[in-house]
Amino acid sequence: MSAPLIVLGAGPAGLAAAEAASASGQAVLLVDENSAPGGQIWRGGPQRWRDARASALWDALRARPQVTFMAGARVVAPAGARALLLETADGALIQPWDKVIVCSGARELLLPFPGWTLPGVTGAGGLQALIKGGMPIAGKRVVVAGSGPLLLAVAATVRDHGGVLVALAEHRASGDLARFGARLALSHQGKLLQSLRLAARLRGVPYLRGAGVLGAEGSARLERVLLRQHGRDVALDCDFLACGFGLTPSLELGTLFGCALEQGRVTVDGAQRTSVQGVWAAGESTGIGGVDKALAEGRIAGLDAAGIAPRAADLRARAKAQAFGALLARAFAPLPSLRAMCTAPTIVCRCEDVAAADLAPHTGWRSAKLQTRAGMGPCQGRVCGAACEFLYGWEAPGLRQPVFPVSAATLALPQAQARTQTQRVDTVARAHPELPQQQTT
Repeated sequence: MSAPLIVLGAGPAGLAAAEAASASGQAVLLVDENSAPGGQIWRGGPQRWRDARASALWDALRARPQVTFMAGARVVAPAGARALLLETADGALIQPWDKVIVCSGARELLLPFPGWTLPGVTGAGGLQALIKGGMPIAGKRVVVAGSGPLLLAVAATVRDHGGVLVALAEHRASGDLARFGARLALSHQGKLLQSLRLAARLRGVPYLRGAGVLGAEGSARLERVLLRQHGRDVALDCDFLACGFGLTPSLELGTLFGCALEQGRVTVDGAQRTSVQGVWAAGESTGIGGVDKALAEGRIAGLDAAGIAPRAADLRARAKAQAFGALLARAFAPLPSLRAMCTAPTIVCRCEDVAAADLAPHTGWRSAKLQTRAGMGPCQGRVCGAACEFLYGWEAPGLRQPVFPVSAATLALPQAQARTQTQRVDTVARAHPELPQQQTT
């Protein structure tokens, strides 16, 4: 059997890539930091999935002996030219690689506003993930705010699990939403139907269009949300605020491999190949587009990594999904007016408690980091970096290795293995002094 193809990420893109590659007999190692497959979109594991596509992919993978799923494993850093340092629940390990497909997904774009650090305030997708992970929401009052179609999905998840939806506050005005709906009707009727179905499930929920977040208030945790709609201020009592302004590609793994980036995403060609030999990328890391884009790109990447050409239907599916992603980017790009949410006392860097007033005198990340420690906390600027890029036009900070916080024991493993290898070489050299040096290394 050939060396395993490593697929990093078991969301829709990763599952599609693993299934497409393994169908030809290619050995696949599917790695994900979560305990169950599915990623953010299909979070919760097979027992909670409602999308038949997820179950079909997972059932196919489980039936193939050449597929191995490594759960609870996080990529830390390179361990040599063609190896990865992984941290798992059972300890660290070094995984050699020959071919890799990066399916690292996306994270939310979180924009700061007064009170956004209060307990009870989460990202929109963050609250959805907590609910899918089993957090009880029944009877809790929830406001979903921000901008984009994700708000509808999050609100539906809240209602499905017994939460009380106080309001759904969309920053975009009614005219913007109507134009987006018209474009869906022209080119993406399936997506329009999905939106209408979600809207039907949310019948009776106050839908506030053109509503901006002014702040969140509470003594020890969230108690109310302040909104402004058409010049009128509104206070809504609630237990949770799920606030989201879109998604941004997760670039940690692409950066780790040295893949070329452009416009905040991993650059790929028509076969989903990156600029690095033997590395492909698929899904949200190559641009935000949703589950259909992830599935189409993942399948094409998996086929190409296995040496198989995609079908015309695969290419058409990807083109259609990418066109929808481009429409989303145009229709729901964060409006400049969102910058007004962040007032001078508002904390921007949560890790280091750096307020907007502290950042205002600086012209870029280097100065801000040196003077305020912004972006130097555990998240390495993942949250505040995107926020400052939007607020001030700064280029987001580059990520340092290790790309995630890890234990010292994990970081010591490559050195420990190197010492062990050196000891073996010395032992052989002493036992066989007649051997040339290069034969014992």
